[in-house]
Amino acid sequence: MLWPRTALATVPHHRRRALALALFDLDNTLLAGDSDYLWGRFLAHEGLVDGVAYERENLRYYRAYQAGQLDIHEFLRFALRPLAELDPALLEVMRERFVSETIAPIITPGAPALLARHRAAGDRLAIITATNRFVTGPIAALLGIDDLLATEPEQVDGRYTGQPAGIPCFREGKVTRLHAWLAEQRLGLAGSWFYSDSLNDLPLLEVVDHPVAVDPDDALAQAASERDWPVISLRGAAA
Repeated sequence: MLWPRTALATVPHHRRRALALALFDLDNTLLAGDSDYLWGRFLAHEGLVDGVAYERENLRYYRAYQAGQLDIHEFLRFALRPLAELDPALLEVMRERFVSETIAPIITPGAPALLARHRAAGDRLAIITATNRFVTGPIAALLGIDDLLATEPEQVDGRYTGQPAGIPCFREGKVTRLHAWLAEQRLGLAGSWFYSDSLNDLPLLEVVDHPVAVDPDDALAQAASERDWPVISLRGAAA
């Protein structure tokens, strides 16, 4: 596995740097798959949505995301609709199964070691993802990460409305959401890291001190090469 030139493993314990923020994209970065897309497939396979039609649209949106052409507001109207239509108790049961059966097996082999290196350095870890909090909250907990910035699904009187609340945590919206969170937490970006696989995260990669491309898509791999950013893989044997 190729690690960044300033790999945490090379920093002696008695010379640790000051606490910094370590940000991680989730889908296709810490996970070897996309939890948003896989949740849609899970719902379809369980017969909780119109299987054929839903899977077709789910795939169409996922391909648009991969191509950097996703209309996030249109997608969220699609992706959040099942949260409004299905019974909350059923959703909780299905989500628990989804995380156990679908997500736990696709945590990338190198992710635990990378997270452990940042914890050992005294950094504050946070996941920042476009996928909504209903899906990603338990995944962050599974990875042992307390801080999660995600797209927020709106709730009224304890039920989801099918609409997002506030700014979606996507592309430039990730930067906006991050700055708001930093202000609340009284944190800064000095020494910050961000790990991502996708060109959609270029706006955030460009504002941290240590951008790292992780198993990048072709467009991000090219951008990383042009900017001399480190490129790593978390999909091989654990580091």
